[in-house]
Amino acid sequence: MRSLIVGLGRAGAGLHLPVLAKLRTRTPQLFDDAPVTACEPRPNVAARAGLEVVPTIEAAAAGLDPSRTVAHVCTPPTERLTVLSELATLGFRKVIVEKPLAADIDDLARIIRLRRKYKLHIEVVEPWLASTLTARLVELIRSGRFGAPKSIGIVQNKPRFRRSLVTPGHPTAFDVELPHGVALALRLAGAARVTHASGTDLEVDGNVGPRMGGATVGLRHNSGIHTEIRSDLTSPVRERRVTVDFETGTAVGHFAVSGDDHHSQLTLRSSGRSEHVVLRDDAMTEWMSVAYRKFLVDKEQTQGFTFATEVVQLLSVAKNICAEPVSRPEPDAVAAHAD
Repeated sequence: MRSLIVGLGRAGAGLHLPVLAKLRTRTPQLFDDAPVTACEPRPNVAARAGLEVVPTIEAAAAGLDPSRTVAHVCTPPTERLTVLSELATLGFRKVIVEKPLAADIDDLARIIRLRRKYKLHIEVVEPWLASTLTARLVELIRSGRFGAPKSIGIVQNKPRFRRSLVTPGHPTAFDVELPHGVALALRLAGAARVTHASGTDLEVDGNVGPRMGGATVGLRHNSGIHTEIRSDLTSPVRERRVTVDFETGTAVGHFAVSGDDHHSQLTLRSSGRSEHVVLRDDAMTEWMSVAYRKFLVDKEQTQGFTFATEVVQLLSVAKNICAEPVSRPEPDAVAAHAD
């Protein structure tokens, strides 16, 4: 199959391209020998081996067979619907969409109708669901080793100043890291409703990024488990941590914070004893490999798309809860970082 990447920003150039390069070497039977095509309207994009850049989706379509091409939508959430509409009208049916699937429930409803009208096969990027760490946690919960899980805490922190102030594609901090956290919570504990939510602005040297400082979402699952998901985009350190408290123990997992080192870590504590393991965990590569195999056999697991819609719905509820007024950190907690 051929690959078309729409958008060479952080996701397209920094995540999808390197993973595709790895997969094209590892599993060449999944791919055509032709270069990857990328649609990027910005001029002077740096040349890369095995990459052909064109300015528009229409120009890309002229040189591709849509029935044999997987289109990667790597544009910001606010542009998802427009890009998907253009791809669909040009004949593309196999689509990978960066998370979240939509910026709000109105766009989500339009995407659902678009998918139905054009019979699109859409896979939404959720590498944590393909993570070795997530699989271990699911296994631990099912085994009952430490009794029933009582609560889950998910922390997703990183410094994100320049992109938040310069790039308007993500409307709020809820759209940056929290889609991963909400999806993980649903995988571990099942369906849920939002119990509370809050958000903060990002402030640096007099510049303000409304609703881009951080976000918190509380969930109550139908299983009775409570989940708290927090993301601080003014943090001086990167951290992706999940804590599951059980009746007789605790599991603390750390996902890889970048593509530099594909390992996660898991610590189990119970009855005064601690067990630590490092896991090989190239989650994004594994996720994309599975997605391409589904496209190859033209088999969509509809529960994956339904799952992605549930994530958007929960985040939309959370954003509505704290939409007005925009909450701000207390004066002593306002980020004082320099760009």
